[in-house]
Amino acid sequence: MRKEIQLIELYCAICHYYDTALVAEAQRQSNNFCPKFTDVECITTYIWGITNQKFEVKACYEFIKDYYEEWFPDLPSYQAYSNRLGKLADAFKLLASILLGETGRVGEHSDFVIDSMPIVLASHKRSWRGKVAKEMCSKGYCASKDMHYYGVKLHTLSQCNYKSMPTPSVMTISKASAHDLPVAKEMLKDVTDIRVFGDLAFKDKDWQSSMRIENNVEILTPIKKKKGQSKLPFWAGIYSASISSVKQAVESLNNWIIVKTNIQSASKVRSENGLLTFLFARIACACFYFNS
Repeated sequence: MRKEIQLIELYCAICHYYDTALVAEAQRQSNNFCPKFTDVECITTYIWGITNQKFEVKACYEFIKDYYEEWFPDLPSYQAYSNRLGKLADAFKLLASILLGETGRVGEHSDFVIDSMPIVLASHKRSWRGKVAKEMCSKGYCASKDMHYYGVKLHTLSQCNYKSMPTPSVMTISKASAHDLPVAKEMLKDVTDIRVFGDLAFKDKDWQSSMRIENNVEILTPIKKKKGQSKLPFWAGIYSASISSVKQAVESLNNWIIVKTNIQSASKVRSENGLLTFLFARIACACFYFNS
C-alpha cells in the first residue's frame, strides 16, 4: 500500500507544479491541446518508472502498462508515449530547476563542494562516432575513469552536511570537452559568503583572489606538486589531504545519483530533446528523493 501512496503523492506534486509553472512550457498550439493521456500523467509515469529502476523509456512504459494500467487507462502506444516525453523536454527542465531550488539553496557562511561527472552517450572507440545531439554534446576525456567518451558533463555545487551526503544546490550541464574551471566561474559568479572545496581543476590564483575579495568566497583546492617533487612537505600534504577528504563526500553523492537514476548512462538517447528529457527527469527524480 505504501507504493500506491507514494505514487499518489508524486501525481499530486506534479499536478501542483504543472498548474503553477510547467503548463507554460507544455502548452500546445494545435487541435490536440488537451489529450486524454495528460502531460501530468506522462511526467508522473516516467519519473515513477525511474524511481522503480526502470531506466529505459521502453522498460518504464512496460512497467506502467503491466502494473498500473488501471491507474492510467488512456496510456497510448509506446511510440506515442516516447514522442510525448521528447516534447515535454522543456517542462522536465523547468521541473528540475524548481525542485533543485527547493532541495538546497546557497546559504551564507556554509561549506560547499564542487565537482563534475560524465554523462556518456558513447564511450571508448564508439565515442569517435557519436553524432546524437551535436549542439549539446562533444567528445571528452574523464581522467578518473581513464575513458574517452561522447556526451556531456553534469556539474554540481553541493552543500556539505555533517556525517551525511552533501545536498545539491546548483546543477548545470556542459559539453564533455568543456574544462571545469570556466563552468565553475559561471556557477559561482553571483554567490557570496561561502567556502567552496574543489580539486586541482579549479585552481586559478587570480580567480580565487578576486572571489575572496569581491564575493567573500573562499575557494580551497589541494596544493599542486612542483615539477620533480615526489611528495608535498608535511603541512602542505596535511592541507591537501583535508581538502580531498571533504571532496570525497560529493563523489558519494554522484554515486548515489547514479545508483538511483542511472544518469551516467545515456547510450539509448537518440535526439537532443530525448537527452534533455533523460537528464532533467533524472535530476527531478533525485530531488524528489531528497525532498521526501
